Amino acid sequence: MKNFGKVWLVGAGPGDPELLTIKATKAIAQGEVIFIDDLVNRAVLAYAQPTARIVEVGKRGGCRSTSQALIERLMLREARAGLAVVRLKGGDPCVFGRGGEEQATLMRAGIEVEIVNGITAGIAAPAAFGIPVTHREAAPGVIFVTGHTRGKCTAPNWAALAATGLPLVIYMGVACVRDIAAQLLAAGMAPATPIAAISNATTPRETAEISTLQALQKDGLPPAVASPAIIVIGEVVRYQTVSLALAKQAPAT
Repeated sequence: MKNFGKVWLVGAGPGDPELLTIKATKAIAQGEVIFIDDLVNRAVLAYAQPTARIVEVGKRGGCRSTSQALIERLMLREARAGLAVVRLKGGDPCVFGRGGEEQATLMRAGIEVEIVNGITAGIAAPAAFGIPVTHREAAPGVIFVTGHTRGKCTAPNWAALAATGLPLVIYMGVACVRDIAAQLLAAGMAPATPIAAISNATTPRETAEISTLQALQKDGLPPAVASPAIIVIGEVVRYQTVSLALAKQAPAT
């Protein structure tokens, strides 16, 4: 029997290295080869072995990226050589992170794979800005959806999503945000529906904007709110304003 290595698909969280899980730090510490995505905070490499080989495989929409096929071939090569391989991804590997694709490729080759979850930006970015993605008074659920699709994956049915009345948390939607807003308005979503866009969440570069769906369709996002960003559409955004008001009223300690 061939002595293959093991691969860990590790979620590094939304950006703040303190949001890395304990299990993720343990996985990183075992890696002899670490394939790291562009959006991962390099501070998490403090948990790596000094002898670990770090391979940059940047992936970011609209930018020059390492192809997914090449990343999978490299992981296969290193694992077949008997090495412990860590694939470090921003957020969670299975939330718009292609973790499912990589897991399937590795398992078909007979390689052991372990998924280590991370905090996804769709939860962390709104929370960092004071927005709960669910709320007993406003949202019994939440929908995570991508604004960018390819291959066999069809574009989201924005009319159907609007009809749910649930808040929408949109990943990878900056480039087409005005078109998304137009489709939601055409589907009957109220023009005054609040929206929030949070860029580089949980990092020192975090930038956020609160607006309305109608203004989003008309003006888009300001240049300061650039990719990577999360867009939240729905009544839960109003609770960010409430949180700020309560914070101002709180007595100093």
